Amino acid sequence: MTKHTHHASHPDIVKRLKRAAGHLSSVITMIETQRPCTDIAQQLHAVEKAITQAKRTLIQDHIDHCLDGTVSDQNDAVPITADFKAIIKYL
Repeated sequence: MTKHTHHASHPDIVKRLKRAAGHLSSVITMIETQRPCTDIAQQLHAVEKAITQAKRTLIQDHIDHCLDGTVSDQNDAVPITADFKAIIKYL
């Protein structure tokens, strides 16, 4: 695996995930207060999309900044390939 580094996109990802967490909390309240299932499903869909987008941003950023251009010689190819395979399974 490559060494973890902080990327410029991380603060935006954190904001997106905190917003999704707030929406998820609202969904729980909606279920507890017996809101219509259509409303609940709509909010769950929004939470799911927010988390999916955060994940994609993180993975793309990792590929762009941690993997892209890191293979300087043949000896580096195996660890980088393994890291790439490890992260794309989450797509």
